[in-house]
Amino acid sequence: MRELIRPVATALSIACLAASFAALSADGALAQAKDAAPVEGVLAAQKDMNPITDKLPDNAPPDAKVISQLEGIAKKNGFASFDDYNNVVDNVSLVMGGIDPATKKYVGSEAVIKSQIAQVEADKKMSANDKKQALSDLNMALKAHEPQVENKGNIDLVVKYYDKLNEVLGADQ
Repeated sequence: MRELIRPVATALSIACLAASFAALSADGALAQAKDAAPVEGVLAAQKDMNPITDKLPDNAPPDAKVISQLEGIAKKNGFASFDDYNNVVDNVSLVMGGIDPATKKYVGSEAVIKSQIAQVEADKKMSANDKKQALSDLNMALKAHEPQVENKGNIDLVVKYYDKLNEVLGADQ
C-alpha cells in the first residue's frame, strides 16, 4: 500500500507546486542554467538541509536561527540566498513531477498522474476507503493546471540527475 501512497503524495505535491508556480517568474536560477551547477548545488545543499528541516514541526515557520543556517547552506553551495535555492528546487520539482519513474523519461505530470490513477484502480490489495481517497486526491491533482516547463533544457538536466534528485528530494514519496 505504501507504494501506492507515494504516487498520491507526488500528485498532491505537483498540484501544490502548480499553485505556487503561478506566482513565480520563469527567470529563476535553474531556468537560466546552461550547465548542471544549480542541480549539483541542490544535491550538495540538500544533504546539509535535510537534518535541519527534518527537525521542524509540520507547518511551523522556522525561527531566525534556522533561517540563518539554511541561508548559510544555500550560499555555501553556490546560491545567492535560500530563496534562490528554493526557486531552483521548485523548478526541479516541477520537472520531476512529469518524469515517468519507470522509464525515467519526461512525459508531463498529466501522464504521470493518469498512470498513478490506473495503478490505484488496478490494486486489489488496497482497502476501498484508501482507494477512494487516493483516487479523489489524484483526480484533484489532475484537474490542477500545472505551469509548463518554459526552459526545455531543464528537463534534460533533471532527467540526467533523476536518481540522485529523487534520493535527496524524496520526489516519489
